[in-house]
Amino acid sequence: MLNVILSLLLSTIAVFVTAHILPGVRVASFGTALVVAVVMAFVNTLIRPFILLLTLPINVLTLGLFTFVIIGGLVLFVSAIVPGFYVDGFWWALAFAFVLAVISGFLNSLL
Repeated sequence: MLNVILSLLLSTIAVFVTAHILPGVRVASFGTALVVAVVMAFVNTLIRPFILLLTLPINVLTLGLFTFVIIGGLVLFVSAIVPGFYVDGFWWALAFAFVLAVISGFLNSLL
């Protein structure tokens, strides 16, 4: 249980820091970053595998590059359903996902 709470806190910090680094992404508050972290975890756990399975043929044809389209689309989806989290477009969503992965990886390596 402690690991889940710690992981969620690190994800929240990563979302908050990433939003402050990228000018095309805005988070209203730390509480909003917490909600974004929870929704992103939910989306990546339940929705992303299903979408990857549905788009497997196009993913094979593009040698996996279509996965970036899916990731950017999911970030835009999260920004559409979480009030206070704004992404200015697909390329900012993709940049957000990339920077978030780097920062999360760094924070998780500290543990």
